[in-house]
Amino acid sequence: MIIGLTGGIASGKSTVASTLDTWGAYVIDADKLGHSAYLSGTQAFTQVVEAFGEDIVGDDGEVDRRSLGGKVFGHPDGLKQLTDIVWPAIQAMAQNEIATAKAQAPDRVVVLEAAVLIEANWLSLVDQVWVTVVEPSIAIARASARDGVDAASVQARIDAQLSNDERVAKADQVIYNAADQDNLIEQIKPLWAAISTS
Repeated sequence: MIIGLTGGIASGKSTVASTLDTWGAYVIDADKLGHSAYLSGTQAFTQVVEAFGEDIVGDDGEVDRRSLGGKVFGHPDGLKQLTDIVWPAIQAMAQNEIATAKAQAPDRVVVLEAAVLIEANWLSLVDQVWVTVVEPSIAIARASARDGVDAASVQARIDAQLSNDERVAKADQVIYNAADQDNLIEQIKPLWAAISTS
C-alpha cells in the first residue's frame, strides 16, 4: 500500500507523516527529494541553469535557492518553467525510492508526503490519497507563530496553493486538523489500522 499524503500549509501533514513513521511506515519526503533534484551534475541542474542563467549558481557550484527564488516567485511563467523541470525529476526519484522500499519489505506501507502531490500529477504513484485539511484562518495563525512571518505572507502562500475543496475532491481519506495534535493522531489511528492489517 502506497499512501500519498498532501495538504496545505500548517495543515498537519508533517505530523501525520512522522506519526506514521513511528508506527512502521516508510516515509518519503518529496520536499527533501526536491532539495537534491537539481544538485550539480544532475540533468535538472543543467536544465535549470540553462533556463534561468548562470548567475543562479553560487560559489559552491550549486543552485542558489534564494537567487532562483527571486526569478520565479511572483512570476507565474518562470515558476511553471521551473516546476516543469523539477517535478518530473522528483517524481523519478520518488518512484525509485518506492521501488527500493517495496523490494526490501513488500508488505510495508509506504507514505509519499508531498505538498504538490495533486498539482504535480503524481497520483499514479500512490494507491490512496490522504489529505490534511485546516481552515485558512487557523493555518495563518499556526504558520505565523511557527515561522515568524506575517499573516499577509502566509495568506499569499495559501492563495498560491490548491484550495481545501480542490484537494478534498481528490482524497480517499480526509483528516481535519482544527484541534490539537492528540485529536489529529486519534483520527489517523483507524486509518492506519485499516491499511496495516489488510
